[in-house]
Amino acid sequence: MIPAAFDYERAESVEQAVDLLGKHEDAKLLAGGHSLLPLMRLRLARPSFIVDIDRVAGLEYVKETGAGLEIGALSRMAVLARDETLWKHCPLLAHVCGQVGDPQVRHRATIGGSVAHGDPASDPPTALLTLDAEFVIRGPSGERTVPASTFFKSVFETDLGQQEVLTAIRVPKLAAGTGWSYQKFHRRAIDWAIVGVAALVERSNGHVGRAAVGLTNMGSTPLRSGPVEAAMAGGEASSVSLRAAAEHAPEGASPVSDTNASSEYRLELSKVLVRRALEEALAR
Repeated sequence: MIPAAFDYERAESVEQAVDLLGKHEDAKLLAGGHSLLPLMRLRLARPSFIVDIDRVAGLEYVKETGAGLEIGALSRMAVLARDETLWKHCPLLAHVCGQVGDPQVRHRATIGGSVAHGDPASDPPTALLTLDAEFVIRGPSGERTVPASTFFKSVFETDLGQQEVLTAIRVPKLAAGTGWSYQKFHRRAIDWAIVGVAALVERSNGHVGRAAVGLTNMGSTPLRSGPVEAAMAGGEASSVSLRAAAEHAPEGASPVSDTNASSEYRLELSKVLVRRALEEALAR
């Protein structure tokens, strides 16, 4: 379909983008466009004004910040998927960025756009939630930082205010010996995940010191599976314990039924993918 009519202006800075958002009640930001434009074509989103931030300078980078990394919100998925610094210190996120869509999508899509869109079927938000990431947001009152654990509110709904712009993402460096995995089940490589699972596992003397498990498309937001994490903590790194922990995956989840899968199918599939993710994480 053809989108509804809208006005358009390109912002040259974050400050200008914030100002333009304040002047138009239903304005929307446009970066790579792979989240917003499909909704506009289906007329599920009908903004009357588009603020294009795609060419705002200074928001495409990956840099070390002591114990962590900071990633510019306009960094492209394709760039992040091969960034050496990201692979060295946070390989889970680099890998997940390489799983988004196809090469054409990855060369346009931005990590900030994926986060701000708030789609529970998107892969990077789940990885960032699992990593305990923080989001740097700038608005008319200045800059604030929001943890991923409170940022995602519902389907396509986040903590971003109408006049705010996501500028950067901060993630911790993974500790030495931390295993990781992202398991994604989908019909075609370019499709959204029917279910996805991110896992981080810290090991010590044959036991699990800490585990973090995130779920994609298992609710109205990306989810952390607290029951699986609790079942893994301090336990043995054995196939029996992994299977037992994975059985807790459906707890607290509320996946929808759609043309790709029923809710019941997703609940059962989550057990399989959690087990596989934990096995791969422990094997790294």
